[in-house]
Amino acid sequence: MKTIKYLSIKTMAIIAIAIGFALPSKAQVLGNYYANIDWQFNFPLGNDFVKKGSGWGMNFEGGYYITDNLSVGAFLTYHSNHKYIPRQTLSLSGTESLNTDQQHTLFQMPFGVSGRYTFNREGMLQPYLSLKLGPQYGRMKTDFNAYQNTDDTWGFYVSPEIGMNIFPWVYQPGIHVAAYYSYATNKGNVMTYDIDGMSNFGLRLGIAF
Repeated sequence: MKTIKYLSIKTMAIIAIAIGFALPSKAQVLGNYYANIDWQFNFPLGNDFVKKGSGWGMNFEGGYYITDNLSVGAFLTYHSNHKYIPRQTLSLSGTESLNTDQQHTLFQMPFGVSGRYTFNREGMLQPYLSLKLGPQYGRMKTDFNAYQNTDDTWGFYVSPEIGMNIFPWVYQPGIHVAAYYSYATNKGNVMTYDIDGMSNFGLRLGIAF
């Protein structure tokens, strides 16, 4: 019975996806233009300054289809990740040390141009692949006692993304879901912490127009 139930669920899922690709969709109220507004969950990779993922971010992007499937556009994203460091003694130089706890914040704000290739653009389910390029402003910050130490930095940003626009209602905004990897060349130094490049993995959920 469990096998039959599993096969039935699997078959229904396959049929639902097939119907989604087959159904026409006229939900794109902007015509050849598109826009996405997203909440973003970001996981920093490969640095000790911050390690935990957070949902303190958003993504804004829009573009124009130059062919039936290929579009070019612009984007702006921002995100903050945080990490609390319990009280410890830091050696600042050969003769200086500091005993304190810290609150780390890593802020990233890339913006620039994007290219997107969308499959099944007239369907209810519209998967796509995209690539984003541009500059990134970054800020490393640590708060300790009543003091603050920061380092502002700029770098070059690149981010491949896979996602889908879902339009379940005709002539209405839809749902946008996406996963991305990003890398920026930003370098920074705060207290005894160094960053040489900023890598991230993240998820987006928002509104599609």
